[in-house]
Amino acid sequence: LQVVESGGGLVRPGESRRLSCLASGVGFDYYTVGWFRQAPGKEREGVSCINTSGGTTKYANSVKGRFTISRDNAKNTVYLQMNTLKPEDAAVYYCAAQAGGPDYCSEYTLYHQSFGSWGQGTQVTVSS
Repeated sequence: LQVVESGGGLVRPGESRRLSCLASGVGFDYYTVGWFRQAPGKEREGVSCINTSGGTTKYANSVKGRFTISRDNAKNTVYLQMNTLKPEDAAVYYCAAQAGGPDYCSEYTLYHQSFGSWGQGTQVTVSS
């Protein structure tokens, strides 16, 4: 499975943005998908993940209540809706996929970034 991110750009603090992660290949329904980000000078961190059916989602504490992950298996796409963006949300955002069963999305896999198929990333800049 290959994944490609899109939707990044320049936004003002307080605004919203939706990122998309489009997968190509066979069996998207069997893959858990995660979003990760890396800000300049910082390590990459897990933002959110969603399990195969979309019934389980996890979020980093820093984005809880502001970001929402969802998926449309018919379109092979996972979305990350980002609301009330802050300057500290600015980063390159990556999506990644891993086949690991319906319970693969967890705080553990998100923290350890245990995903095998990574995209190239999309830049989100938050600035006034």
